Amino acid sequence: MRRLRTPLLLALGLAALIVAPVGQGNYIVYTLCSWLIFSIAATGLNLTLGYAGQISLAQASFMAIGAYITALMTLNGVHWLFAMPVSMLACFGVGLALGFPALRVQGHFLAFVTLAFNTLVFLVLRNEDWLTGGVYGLVGMERPGFGLFDTGRQIHFYYFTVAVFAVALAGMWWIVRSPWGRAFKALRENPIRAESLGVDTRRLTLLAFAIGSAYGGLAGSLVTPLVQFIEPGSFGLVHSLRLLLMVVVGGAGFFFGPVLGAAVVILLPEILRFTEGYYLILYAGSVIVLMVFCPTGLIGVYGRLRQRFFPQRVVRGDMATGPQL
Repeated sequence: MRRLRTPLLLALGLAALIVAPVGQGNYIVYTLCSWLIFSIAATGLNLTLGYAGQISLAQASFMAIGAYITALMTLNGVHWLFAMPVSMLACFGVGLALGFPALRVQGHFLAFVTLAFNTLVFLVLRNEDWLTGGVYGLVGMERPGFGLFDTGRQIHFYYFTVAVFAVALAGMWWIVRSPWGRAFKALRENPIRAESLGVDTRRLTLLAFAIGSAYGGLAGSLVTPLVQFIEPGSFGLVHSLRLLLMVVVGGAGFFFGPVLGAAVVILLPEILRFTEGYYLILYAGSVIVLMVFCPTGLIGVYGRLRQRFFPQRVVRGDMATGPQL
């Protein structure tokens, strides 16, 4: 029964995603698309922060790199399917280079390094107007078409985003369940002990930044056709902090934590809009209460409740199969 629980929950989640936009207006569908896109970016940051333990405040800058590369290529007639891998590879390479400071500094110092990189990318996008359009940004990027399936309508683009979201999460599931994923966790828990056991901590640190950055580039590639307009202010430091909040609120180091965290950051303010001028106060207050009483995030709340009401009996490993001769 326990083996069937995970596939059953995944099937229910996918079914919920499929029926969620039915009967909704364009704005609600747009908000759901934003949630899925930011979930992809937060999932990449979760690999860097939650699994590998490397603090990054530059995830929005990688979304910017992916978005601008995709925009420039699609405006010049290149299909999104070809622009997206180029964006991800570019972000992978830049993330690999950004990972080198992580070999020298840790903790708050590493956070300041990534913060400076985010600011650098923002300034380049704003000042190099011959390439990026400056403060006026880029506009007119068409949504991709795939034969009979055209993403021009909002509902069609939503299902296209769901497909990319599912593939991205499947790839991350394979990574964290692979030997790499276990090595990332070892790097987070105790890098000295991991290195003493033969783990190449230098390579894993670089890979954590590179893979997480590539996911940010993928999210940026989806932002471009969704909004069809990009400008530097859409990828400032505040958006990196929002992505960090998504990971922490959902549960850093938990696979579905960033998805839940993105739902809180993107969807909860929209749900609370009926309170008019108080919705941001209620939203901020709920996040503060969650962080004070359960710093492990929403999934941590679930774990604590399950342990309290349905405690599991701990069996010694050498006694699990019973006495044997």
